[in-house]
Amino acid sequence: MTAQSITEDKAAARRRHRQGFTAHVEKLCQDAGARTALRSGLGRGMDDVRRMHRFIAPRLPGDRVGEAEQRAYYAVAAMIAAQPRQSPAGPEDPAETGADTEPDTGTEPAAGPEPGRSAAPGTATTASARYGTSLGTAFALAVTQGPGRDRKMRESTAESRLNLLTRQSITGLHRHLPASVRYLRSLGVPLDWAQLLDDLIAWPEYSGRIARRWLQDYYRLSSRALREHADLADRQEAEAAEAAAPGA
Repeated sequence: MTAQSITEDKAAARRRHRQGFTAHVEKLCQDAGARTALRSGLGRGMDDVRRMHRFIAPRLPGDRVGEAEQRAYYAVAAMIAAQPRQSPAGPEDPAETGADTEPDTGTEPAAGPEPGRSAAPGTATTASARYGTSLGTAFALAVTQGPGRDRKMRESTAESRLNLLTRQSITGLHRHLPASVRYLRSLGVPLDWAQLLDDLIAWPEYSGRIARRWLQDYYRLSSRALREHADLADRQEAEAAEAAAPGA
């Protein structure tokens, strides 16, 4: 086995573990008491999340996990628990969202090569077993599709929020991320929780690369959608002109 294949196997195993963790948290959130306990840790430091320990501590990867990595697991669990609950008809319960509508003013493996490029949800990639979709992809979807909602995120709002996040230290990222995640989920935008967990864990060492990937994914996908929209408008205009032409 080559060194590259060993690295790829480790990265894939790491992603599977993090997918398993986030799936477990989502299952826990089906219980109202567990969901409330997990949500209580939103935006809090590791010494102020006592109600979460019984649910999260047994799922940490080993006994010697550093505090920064622990905090990432707890933060993602709290954000999963804090996402708006869906009513049977589909839209979230407005009393639960706490979502704001204006911009804030205010992964990488732990070691190894830079990850492959993320793709939009549902798009196959050669690195899909190792890496998921980035937060930049989610912001692009919020601007171009707004799935599950009649409204979309304004482009200026998305850029403001994403640029704010990419400039943060790990402490600042933990402070600002929950509001943006809550807003994305209020719009029905899917999030790759496992990849977000991976990025939070790696942020102290690889923040520059992760920020670059978020921004590149956002601008690549949003620009593609704008081009497709313009092409569609041109085709519709041409078809309308042809239909209105004399003798058509």
